[in-house]
Amino acid sequence: MTAPDPQVPIPTSAAEDDAHGRAERAAIGRRRERFAALSFAVSVVAAIGLGVVYWRGGQPQLEGVFLALGFGGLGVGFIVWAKHFMPHEEVTEERHSLASTDEEMTLFREEFERGEQVLERRGLLLKAAGAALAALGAALIFPIRSLGPRPGKGLKSTPFRAGVRLVTEANEPIKPADLVTGGVLTVFPEDHTNAADASTVLIRPGTAVKPRPGRETWTPDGVVAYSKLCTHVGCPVGLYQAEEHLLLCPCHQSTFDVLDGARPVFGPAARSLPQLPLGIDADGYFVSLGDFSGPTGAGFWDRDR
Repeated sequence: MTAPDPQVPIPTSAAEDDAHGRAERAAIGRRRERFAALSFAVSVVAAIGLGVVYWRGGQPQLEGVFLALGFGGLGVGFIVWAKHFMPHEEVTEERHSLASTDEEMTLFREEFERGEQVLERRGLLLKAAGAALAALGAALIFPIRSLGPRPGKGLKSTPFRAGVRLVTEANEPIKPADLVTGGVLTVFPEDHTNAADASTVLIRPGTAVKPRPGRETWTPDGVVAYSKLCTHVGCPVGLYQAEEHLLLCPCHQSTFDVLDGARPVFGPAARSLPQLPLGIDADGYFVSLGDFSGPTGAGFWDRDR
């Protein structure tokens, strides 16, 4: 008898071949499951990194890298899942009885077990994909912070309060004697000369102001104060025609009647300039008795009418 050739494979049974094939396909399937799960994990880590970088002040290059990794990991994970663990065949069948015979059920079971790959840990991939989507969604919420804080009452109030002195741009308080007849002066609340919404024109018109109801005491010593911000688009109302007692906005020529509550008499402005209630303190300086009669500057969507 001749010895068997060592280069010629020894035949094995069909059952052994089938078992070996299933084991090999299962091993390949597990490797691809791990790869898909790792892709989702990369997406989660990238989303967390994106949130941290943004919260610490932002860095465009790093944010771009983390966004690419986040969406890339998510995409790769879904591609692997769809390519290797989802059915691809289009199967058509003639209409007949839907009941399966024992032979058909046995054949289906054998074909299923011989499938290309088996998804053994569906829960792992579902949890990994869910975590990736949740982390990316949370990270994408962070840019809302860039919109800034809600305005709240910030657009409807200024630093003026009862007892706050009116000062020049140099933060020097003002007495009635500092303003001549027909004179106009730009003033601010004390220690808030940079408050753009509180700039005020102080005017001594030399003619009695017609007070609106409830404002009879707002013009001590014949001096009246209005917001310097035009109610059209917020330009500074800096031109005063002393003979006609009119304030003029140089941007769009809105004109306001100083003697009649700064009522608009010409131009696009439709709202009077808010008036500041004035008083004089014990030291003889001008002070405010409260904030303006209304929001200063241009109108906005939730301003009280």
